[in-house]
Amino acid sequence: MQTICGVDVSKAWLDGWIEGAGHRRFANDPEGVALLGVWSGGKGVSLIVMEASGGIEQPAYLALWRQGCPCAIANPKSVRRFAEAMGRLEKTDRIDAELIAGYAAAKRLKPTPPPSSQQRQLTALATRLRQVSADLGVQRQRLHSTRDPDALASLKEAIAFFARQAKALADRIAALIDTDPLWQALDKSLRSVKGVAGRTVATLLAELPDIGILSNKAVVKLVGLAPIANDSGNRQGPRSIRGGRTAVRTILFLIADIARKYDPSLADFKNRLLAQGKPKMVVRVALARKLLVRLNAKARETRAKLAYAL
Repeated sequence: MQTICGVDVSKAWLDGWIEGAGHRRFANDPEGVALLGVWSGGKGVSLIVMEASGGIEQPAYLALWRQGCPCAIANPKSVRRFAEAMGRLEKTDRIDAELIAGYAAAKRLKPTPPPSSQQRQLTALATRLRQVSADLGVQRQRLHSTRDPDALASLKEAIAFFARQAKALADRIAALIDTDPLWQALDKSLRSVKGVAGRTVATLLAELPDIGILSNKAVVKLVGLAPIANDSGNRQGPRSIRGGRTAVRTILFLIADIARKYDPSLADFKNRLLAQGKPKMVVRVALARKLLVRLNAKARETRAKLAYAL
């Protein structure tokens, strides 16, 4: 049985908890992280687990891996549900650290090595591009309800600024993709599907680096496009989707509707579902799922070709 150190992360502190050793608090700075690694190592810890905390956990997570301490990141919502299931409604930093360790043990979490610096940079740039694009969309919508000349001038200035930012980010992403032979090959392969362009590829490579590695069933579930059963006894409830990689799912909804305009098989698939009386949202999900499976197959073929060439 592995020994796990649960760590509750805040801006100022790292609260660690180990079964049999109890609780200990460290400063959330390089020296504190180093002391946490030494303490864990001295207690025979084989896995350090912390919750995803909006990126606050990343410096400690990366530093611990550099120290040779295997780490994993837990979903905070799952940890909270585990706490509720265990009847632990109290919430303190020490209790949270203990619950993280308990959840990791029950879930049998495995170490999740950090992505490469290139992968982290691509993810950061793709995330920022989505943010800027959303801001750009908001500013453009406001044009329709603005009449004052000064307000219009301000809006147009903001639109120009965000447009420049979006183009600069897209250019940096393209340049980064060009530095990696695998990304170059995947970019070319995925773009061969009409309707799929640079932003879609960037999102897939940034948010779904496993594309082409996982099975179709696994990748669909990972993205959150797999219908979830809702049955009990003789009742068969409606299937719905939830969770998964929101950014990937969102762009697939958009691109799938564009791709079917170029691809008769996708168009026929959509029309058949509508003719069967399927709700529009169900059809939308099914179309995005079919496109994802197709993209996953192309990525798998590309990876195989590269592996064979090597």
